[in-house]
Amino acid sequence: MRKAHCSRIWSRGALFIALMLLGGARASAQMQAGAGASAQTPGAGRGAVIESANGPNAASQRAKPYVVLVSLDGFRYDYVKKYSAPNIAAMAARGASAPDGMIPAYPSVTFPNHLTLITGLYPEHHGIVANIFYDPARKQRYAYSDSAAVQDGSWYSGVPLWSLAEQNGMRSACYFWPGSEAEIAGKRPSYYLKFDPLVPNDQRIEQVLAWLRLPEAQRPHFITLYMAEVDGAGHEYGPDSPETATAVKFVDAEIGKLIAGLDALHLPVDLIVVADHGMETTRGNWINLDQFADLSHFKTEGPLMYAPNEAEAAKAFQSLKGASDKFTVYRRADVPAELHYNSNEREGDPVVIATGPYPIRAHTPAPGEPDRPPAVGQHGYDPRLLPTMKALFVATGPDIRAGVTVAPFENVNVYPLIAKILGLPAGKIDGDVNVLQIILKSPSKN
Repeated sequence: MRKAHCSRIWSRGALFIALMLLGGARASAQMQAGAGASAQTPGAGRGAVIESANGPNAASQRAKPYVVLVSLDGFRYDYVKKYSAPNIAAMAARGASAPDGMIPAYPSVTFPNHLTLITGLYPEHHGIVANIFYDPARKQRYAYSDSAAVQDGSWYSGVPLWSLAEQNGMRSACYFWPGSEAEIAGKRPSYYLKFDPLVPNDQRIEQVLAWLRLPEAQRPHFITLYMAEVDGAGHEYGPDSPETATAVKFVDAEIGKLIAGLDALHLPVDLIVVADHGMETTRGNWINLDQFADLSHFKTEGPLMYAPNEAEAAKAFQSLKGASDKFTVYRRADVPAELHYNSNEREGDPVVIATGPYPIRAHTPAPGEPDRPPAVGQHGYDPRLLPTMKALFVATGPDIRAGVTVAPFENVNVYPLIAKILGLPAGKIDGDVNVLQIILKSPSKN
């Protein structure tokens, strides 16, 4: 699937910084940037915190625990052992983990899965069905790189955890997370930032710690943090490359710094570290769907196809059916139920599902238009066909049992876990609190 370019804005700048830092060129500068952070802003230059006009923590919420949810974009479930990530491995030993991975929602790409983690809904229910897609009803295009769309809350359904917290008188903060720049379900985080991939991770970590040093009334109980280096390395060099190994070690060291900082606060903080998806080495060149079907009347975004009418959709389906062993084509209503990708018109119709790590797009670029080869590493595929799409999950803290391992589970179940820890009502979601109940100490004090 044509997904790599869609997430590079969230990873390429961070990867550059990581590789430079690991060479020692910018380590001291990054540490100084983090050390200069104040309690409510991360200091001068990049990374200006925006504060929403939310009220203080309600008295009933102030004794609740704190949850820091960290996303390591593109951190495949097996990288901890494959490349040795001692801080994350120690987290797993002290707390809970999914050694065989967490199952991402389909498609296994950045924006849909970050929204699934934060809403407990499958992409077709929260609405962000790809990094880039078309909405036939709105007659508008959503793109991860379009700030107006990203910041428009009308694109999103569900109640993100930060909105759930704010609705219940509990303050929240986001140091980057897809959707966190928009008002969703009537709320914004108390503190958030406009996405900037060049903000050093040390600065991000110091800001998280600064938020937790705020007075009790202003201190956020739910915080997100995002790092992209592993995804960037995986795309540029592939999951089996020395550069990806370096990126894994880099973010593992960052997690070590975060853990040390949290321990020094002496607060009841549960730390949950996840990834949105895994990574696989791309096979072959672009598969262009317009080589098999007439898509001249379709709107298209990457591999997504939006027919002007039913007749065109049916015709394209028949042309694509059996055209290649590299993909399977379905009418949208017939997409297998386990993919949860068959009821939202933003998904297009027909729907093409790759059968392996094959790069697929609707159109060959027109003569004279720029073209680029597929990325070395790729994701976006069905995790049931490619286990390498599975993601990292580890958790530790006062509410987490020690030494617990769980079998692979769908990432929609992270939301009710966090809601349970924070004592918040999860509402109607696709996730099930019972799936991860085993990792919580019981009886729950919340």
